Formats: sequence, structure tokens, C-alpha cells
Amino acid sequence: MSAISTFNKKLASAVTGIVSTMWCAYIFAAIALISLPSAIKSGDIIVIVAWVAQTFLQLVLLSIIMVGQNVQSQEVAQKIDETHFASLSEFELAKEARSLAKQELLELKAISLEVHQLVRDLEGKIQKS
Repeated sequence: MSAISTFNKKLASAVTGIVSTMWCAYIFAAIALISLPSAIKSGDIIVIVAWVAQTFLQLVLLSIIMVGQNVQSQEVAQKIDETHFASLSEFELAKEARSLAKQELLELKAISLEVHQLVRDLEGKIQKS
């Protein structure tokens, strides 16, 4: 990766980090409000609509949307973490259940061998009698 590319990525990340805050949205709103009196004094509906659409909405909503995306992304990350933790917990429970089932199967095999031995012993006694 070139030095310019690295610089551009770091700069973009820093600017994004600054612009995607509510404090930046408040600053942008204050800056936008500076030109509001002029737009209203003009009395021209097109100038007022242009101020709302091009100055206020674009400037302020940019930061607010970025903040919202960060919040949503954090919520998704939290859900992923919770799902991962739950999956690991379920996996551990399944391993324990498998271990218990394996142990019970061994015990059942031992009991089965004992029963077969008892049956053979009884058959042997019956044949001797």
C-alpha cells in the first residue's frame, strides 16, 4: 500500500470519526442557522426551501445519519456477540450431554453384559437340572 493511500485512509477515518458525532451535528446546525435570517428576510419561498434542503438538512443530517449508523452497527455487533456467547454455551451443554450419554451407554453395556452372563448361568443351571 502506498504512502498516499495510507494517508488518505487515515485522514478519511479521522474525518469520519469527527463528523459522525452529535457535537458535530450541533455545530453544523449552528452554522446553518447563521444564514436562516437572511433566507427568511428574502421572503422568497425558493430561497427558504433551498436553505432548508441544501443548507440545513444536508449539513445537519449528514452527521446525524452517521451517528445513527454507528449506533445501529454497535447494536448489531452486540447481538452478534450475544448470539456467539449463546452458541458457545449451547455447544458446551451439548458436549456435556454427549459425555453423559456416552457414560450412560457404557453403563448400559456393562449391565447388558451382566444380564447376558446371568442368563447364560441360568441356562447352564437349567440344563444341569
